[in-house]
Amino acid sequence: MTNFLHIGDLPADVDFGDSVAVDTETQGLNPLRDRLCVMQLSSGDGDCHLVQFRRGQYDAPNVRALLTDPKVLKIFHFARFDVAISKQWLGVEMTPIYCTKIASKLVRTYTDRHSLSTLCRELLGVELSKQQQSSDWAADTLTDAQIGYAASDVLHLHKLKAILDGMLAREGRTHLADAAFQFLNARAELDLSGWEETDIFAHS
Repeated sequence: MTNFLHIGDLPADVDFGDSVAVDTETQGLNPLRDRLCVMQLSSGDGDCHLVQFRRGQYDAPNVRALLTDPKVLKIFHFARFDVAISKQWLGVEMTPIYCTKIASKLVRTYTDRHSLSTLCRELLGVELSKQQQSSDWAADTLTDAQIGYAASDVLHLHKLKAILDGMLAREGRTHLADAAFQFLNARAELDLSGWEETDIFAHS
């Protein structure tokens, strides 16, 4: 496993094939206030490319091209946040999208635990360390611990997708997952427009 750190954008020659696992690290959980600091990407081969964004440096044409490529599936865990933060700071609307958290909630109805660490432990037998989850991702220099933590959030998403796809098919819920994935860009826009806590489908 190798982690590659890039400043401001991906190199033009990086090829992730037809699917890429994506995650983001930010200053906080409010995409309107807290800026995008790091984006991690992996093709599922054990390597991770991390793009560090400095303040005001969000041109990133190669990252934008990858995220908006309709031939490349973007795999997330809790895509709702990552899609919103990417839309806010990179100005992209991406498709197609897959979210392992949504898939988990549709098929692992025997539990209310759908975190990435729980999925990796239960479905893959892999323990993830969350020690660096709350750290200064806007720092000019990332520590080795931060880089390792960030990489771990994307290295297992392809394997989780494969298992969850089987569970969705078994339970006849693949079409529901697909419909939820297709709604994610609209859900992100609602979040960014002030409807993050409002259930627009509710009666009241």
